Amino acid sequence: MKRVKTGIPGMDEILNGGFPKRNVVLLAGGPGTGKTIFGMQYLWAGISQYDEPGIYVALEEHPVQVRINMEQFGWDVRPYEENGKFAIVDGFTAGIGEAAKREKYVVRAPDDVQALVDVIRAAIRDIGAERVVVDSVTTLYLTKPVVARNTVLQIKKVLSGMGCTAILVSQVSVTDRGFGGPGVEHAADGIIRLDLEEIKGELQRSLIVWKMRGTAHSMRRHPFEITNNGIRVFPDRTVSF
Repeated sequence: MKRVKTGIPGMDEILNGGFPKRNVVLLAGGPGTGKTIFGMQYLWAGISQYDEPGIYVALEEHPVQVRINMEQFGWDVRPYEENGKFAIVDGFTAGIGEAAKREKYVVRAPDDVQALVDVIRAAIRDIGAERVVVDSVTTLYLTKPVVARNTVLQIKKVLSGMGCTAILVSQVSVTDRGFGGPGVEHAADGIIRLDLEEIKGELQRSLIVWKMRGTAHSMRRHPFEITNNGIRVFPDRTVSF
C-alpha cells in the first residue's frame, strides 16, 4: 500500500507510516485544539519535504490571513504558489474586497457545495495536487445537518477520485464527544480526534486515531504539543482522562 506521510513529528509512527493514499480523513476537535495547524503542517510537509503539491480550502478565514498564520510557523507558501506547487481556494470572501480580487481560485457562492467542488476540482487539476485540506466542512452543513453525509461524500468523491489524500476539518463543541454532523464519521475513511482537556488543574493536548481505513494504527490516546515549528506528537506516551 502506498502511504502519504503526514510530516508531523510522531504522527506517522501512530499511523504505521502515514495515511493510506487517497484516504479522506476527518480531523475533529473543539476550539483551540490545533486542527487548523495540523492541516497546514500536513500541507507544508507535502510541498517542502515530499514534493507533493497541496491545496488549502479556506472556508472560515480570509486567504491573506491563512498565509500570515502559516508564516508564523516559518511556512512561507508564497514561493510555492508562484511555482504552482500550492494553492488556496477562497471559499470565504465570495470575491468581495480588494485582496480577494487577487485570489486565483474563488468560490463565488461559498454555501453552494457544487460550486465549491467545481473550483476545488479546477485547482487540483491545475497544480496536480496530491494533498488537500478543507477547513472546515462544518461550515457547509451547519445550517442543514441532514445533508452532512451527502456533502462530505460529494467532496470525498472528487478528492479521492482525483488521487488526493485529504483532511476535512470538523468543528465540535467542547462537550461534544462526537466528530461533527450526523453521519459524517461514516463517510470518512479515517477519523482523528484532537482534544484539549483539564487534567489535574492543567490543560493537556491529546489525540486519538478513531479509525483509519486500510491500515492498522495505534489504539491509544497520545499527548501532543504545539511549538513554534508546529505540532509534535509523542507516540511513546499515552494520556488518560
